[in-house]
Amino acid sequence: MLEYKAFLFDLNGTMIDDMDYHIDAWYGIVNKLGAGLTRDRVKNECYGKNHELLERIFPGRFNESEKNEMSLAKEKAYQSEFRPHLKLIRGLDRTLEKAKAAGIKMAIGSAAIRFNIDFVLDGLGIRHYFDAIVSAEDVTSSKPDPETFSRCAEQLGIDPVDCLVFEDVPKGVESAHRAGMDALVILGIHKADEFSMFSNVTGFVRDYDMIAW
Repeated sequence: MLEYKAFLFDLNGTMIDDMDYHIDAWYGIVNKLGAGLTRDRVKNECYGKNHELLERIFPGRFNESEKNEMSLAKEKAYQSEFRPHLKLIRGLDRTLEKAKAAGIKMAIGSAAIRFNIDFVLDGLGIRHYFDAIVSAEDVTSSKPDPETFSRCAEQLGIDPVDCLVFEDVPKGVESAHRAGMDALVILGIHKADEFSMFSNVTGFVRDYDMIAW
């Protein structure tokens, strides 16, 4: 771990165990709109920006204003359900402390909107650990495009090869790969064999207590 100069964290499913809540929120919204999708199909669409998800499922159906409204409604529904369960994945508090003590710079690179990032950082009082935050509003192209993690490295002033990305979904690991970065996978809603095509994966853990320093 100490060979890296920067840790870049995805947020949902990587720092907090909340992906089932996002999937459930989207599942309810898109099917009320007539999508007729299974939960597994919705799970596979849960990557990138909210607007991109809506466009993939309902191409050309909604304008930007309508997407903004649905995106905010979805996040409010998610936060309402998840708030009582808001906590870091086991061992992450100690990982953040160890990294900070070792002088490793840290950033969040997420497809979440700032509204959700603030919900986590301020709700858990961990904003002070992070030197940079790149959200959905800060990029033109979301994951699996490398822009999110490339911007994190640029803001930190760290070469991509010296960055380790923490991710939980294949599209995020692909983003790290395209940015020229290693990735450590936090196993949650995806299994290890779903990442077999990526050469940048350094390992798999269920929680941060499993990480060897």
